[in-house]
This record gives sequence, structure tokens and C-alpha cells, in this order.
Amino acid sequence: MCTFDDLLARVLARAAAPGTAIIGITGAPGAGKSTLTEALVGAARARLGAEAVAYLPMDGFHLADVELRRLGRLDRKGAPDTFDVAGYAALLRRIRAGGEVVYAPGFERDVEQPIAGAIPVFPDTAVVLTEGNYLLLDVPEWSAVADQVDETWYCALQDEVRVARLVARHVTFGKRADAARRWVAEVDEPNARLVAATAVRADLVVPVAAVMPDSH
Repeated sequence: MCTFDDLLARVLARAAAPGTAIIGITGAPGAGKSTLTEALVGAARARLGAEAVAYLPMDGFHLADVELRRLGRLDRKGAPDTFDVAGYAALLRRIRAGGEVVYAPGFERDVEQPIAGAIPVFPDTAVVLTEGNYLLLDVPEWSAVADQVDETWYCALQDEVRVARLVARHVTFGKRADAARRWVAEVDEPNARLVAATAVRADLVVPVAAVMPDSH
């Protein structure tokens, strides 16, 4: 079974290779992708320096609510077709090409909206960790994202723990408990089943509860 130190060693090994490496971290909603990625980025920056390691969340490519409303998809926000997938793939290609600072969007949880130009990726950045649900989804638009990633890890977590985390997260960011449970059942869990089917394409399956036992 892999440990956090094993994962960090893989990050550092990718960083030591020429050019900018990209590691993808995927998994179902609530599986602990962000927690794991942020911990790895912090540990890698402590070894390599802040500009050598970038954290690029897929959530930065959410379509804004105003556009989801126009498309009639606001009530399914977070589904695969509610992201700017082509923009995500294009930005990863720019990062791999190197030679310029690439500004990536971030995501502000407090307002649940993408923030343009929030994350600089420098020409000498050694490794980028990008995380999101659909990195291994087997459809052409998402495969274009996977094509830019050197290796992808799948975060595995027991469903009951993951679902409880999701409900608590939605409550923290403003939903009533009943609305949070309904959103998880009607939106998050169909997406989770879709993502679970992609685990077989991962280069590594990470048992999050063992690697990050204190995460929540």
C-alpha cells in the first residue's frame, strides 16, 4: 500500500525530469482529491521552492453560473458538460510547450465561481498537479485533457464516508441540510458513478483514508 511519502517521491521524480511534468489526481466528488493535492504541493514546494510546483484545479474551468443558466444546466452544475473542457486541454498544452508564464483560472468556493488568471505557471515550473473528477473520462473532449497528463492517480474512499463529506461541504457553503442531501443524491452521486468507472484507466489507485488518515 502506498504512503504519502511514496506519492511525494513520485512527484519529486517527475519534477527532476526535463520540462514541465503534469500529474493528474482524480476521483469521485468528495474523495479527498483537493486535500491530497494541496498536501503534496505544500510538501513538494518545501523541497523545490514555491515557483517549481503549481496546483491547477479543474474547478477553475467551471462555466460561470450566468452561462450555465443560459444553457439550462445550472441545476446540474458539476456534470462533465458544465466545464470548459477545450479550454482546460488548451491550457495544459501551453504549459507543456513552455517558454511563457501561463495564467490559469482558480475557483473560489465561497462564491462557487471560477476566477480568471488566478494561478501563474512559470516557464521553469518543474511539476504541475492538476485535480478533478473527469480526468480519465473516456470521451473525446476529456481524452484531450488526459493526453496532456504524464500520469493520473485515482483517489479511492468508502462511499459512506465520501457522501457524508459531500453533504457537510454543501452545508458549509450555504445549503440547508435537506437541500444538501438532495443535491448529493441527484447531482453528485450520478457524477460519482460515472467517475468510478474510470478508475481502471488510472496509473495508480490511492487509498485516501490510509494515505491521509487525518483528512476531512
